[in-house]
Amino acid sequence: MQNHQNLSPAEQQRALEHEPGFNQLPPGQQERLRNRLAQLNAMTPAERQRTLNRIERMEQLTPQQRQQVTSTMSQFHSLPPDQRRGVAQAFRQIRRLPPGERAAATQSYSRSLNPAQRDSLNNLMRAEPYLPIQHEAPAPAPSPAP
Repeated sequence: MQNHQNLSPAEQQRALEHEPGFNQLPPGQQERLRNRLAQLNAMTPAERQRTLNRIERMEQLTPQQRQQVTSTMSQFHSLPPDQRRGVAQAFRQIRRLPPGERAAATQSYSRSLNPAQRDSLNNLMRAEPYLPIQHEAPAPAPSPAP
């Protein structure tokens, strides 16, 4: 995508179809790649760049690291929305701390979470080095439990 970003969507589609190995992929996977390219082209430039950066980071991970990130995010997304928001806020707050302060803060936040939220937060912290940094307005975090 980075090499073909100045091409029209139709030209990008043709370039994708001429990539080495594309024609050897199963038809379903070829279609998913075409659809993903169309989704990328429908994004704003900032959204597209964030998505491409995330894809590039995932490609640089080892299979074990990639699996850790995938399972962590799956677990996180399985939480109900209100619980997911609370875990996300805690994670963002802890992530902003210096590495030496993170373990204590994680323990402090964990006291106010149910077991599923606590597992999710702990897994997010283990996968944290592999996760992209979100550039968003900081959300107020709940105060850690005393």
